[in-house]
Amino acid sequence: MMLLNRRPEHNQPLVAADAAALGIAGAEQAERFLRARDSHAETPLQALPALAGELGIGALHVKDEGRRLGLGSFKALGGAYAVIRLVLEEAGKRLGRAVDVGEIADARVRAIAAQMTFCCATDGNHGRSVAQGAGLVGARSVVFVHAGVSGERVAAIARYGAEMVRVEGGYDHSVREAARIAAERGWTVVSDTSWLGYERIPGLVMQGYTVIVREALRRLPEPPTHVFLQAGVGGFAAAIAGHLAIVLGEQRPKMVVVEPARAACIYASAEAGRPVKIAHDLPTVMAMLECHEPSLVAWRVLARVGDAFMTVDEEDAVSVMNRLARPAGSDPAIVSGESGGAGLAGLIRAAGDGDMRAALGLDVRSRVLIINSEGATDPGRYAELVGMAPDEVHMQTA
Repeated sequence: MMLLNRRPEHNQPLVAADAAALGIAGAEQAERFLRARDSHAETPLQALPALAGELGIGALHVKDEGRRLGLGSFKALGGAYAVIRLVLEEAGKRLGRAVDVGEIADARVRAIAAQMTFCCATDGNHGRSVAQGAGLVGARSVVFVHAGVSGERVAAIARYGAEMVRVEGGYDHSVREAARIAAERGWTVVSDTSWLGYERIPGLVMQGYTVIVREALRRLPEPPTHVFLQAGVGGFAAAIAGHLAIVLGEQRPKMVVVEPARAACIYASAEAGRPVKIAHDLPTVMAMLECHEPSLVAWRVLARVGDAFMTVDEEDAVSVMNRLARPAGSDPAIVSGESGGAGLAGLIRAAGDGDMRAALGLDVRSRVLIINSEGATDPGRYAELVGMAPDEVHMQTA
């Protein structure tokens, strides 16, 4: 476990493109697109007073993305949103007029979508979102998965009609392979990570995630003082932190970015002051966060608004899964996947360490927001890690 606490003077305004993608107008548009979907339902914001008392903080709220749009993950908001936006933009070009989200069932729009193929690389959740978005508009999707993606996650993506391609190596290799084949075949890559010359579409994916913040702020009794955000390539953390910085300005919370110690590319980048690719080492149980190179757009945002960067260990993630499944007092039970509770794992570690607690300003007045970014997206694995029978898991996730 490590903490890198940054000095206040690091704060800088977001660059114009990032401010536009993550600002109020963009978030409102993403929310309008979301409302047009039949499966839309706001995800719950849960108060955990018993755990807050144990941690010595004033309030703890968890925004639970475990049931978002039937996909079980916050990523339902990103890939699908980007696909729909791109189809409507292409339809607008071909039809010579603006095409709105209310027209996604129009035969002319669907005929255009049918000629488009969207592809991505995924650890599981992003691929489901891209596949679902393509299915909604009648487009084709091809999803690349690396060797470490479980068969259950692959089957979950395929159920949305995606063509599945298994590649050797890790996540970063699957990203490169998807980009290579897409370039050869004229497909559109919808990635949740960005690289030099490829930024707009990952920006749209991040824009979709800002819906989480808008919903949470409407429900919180007071704005948070601290937000602990898990990171893989950093897109989720950057979207939440960036939007909060824009909306709350000088009253924004302290943004703490949490990663697995075995895959901490954002931490390494913060330490170096520039994007850093780290070596592949041991795999982490937090598979959705197992990334070794940051998204350039995400890093650009986090370099400006990230206040602290920390890592958590394997046992921290599993402990949080069990704690949320079997809460104390009146706290509600929450189903959290291996990666979903990493932000909470960071809070628990920081609150229990005197030096970290002081460095982050955690005290009895602190109001902390956590986002459970995924539920039991791999129910078999979840049951194993929390010691539940499969039928118990089914009851909790039904």
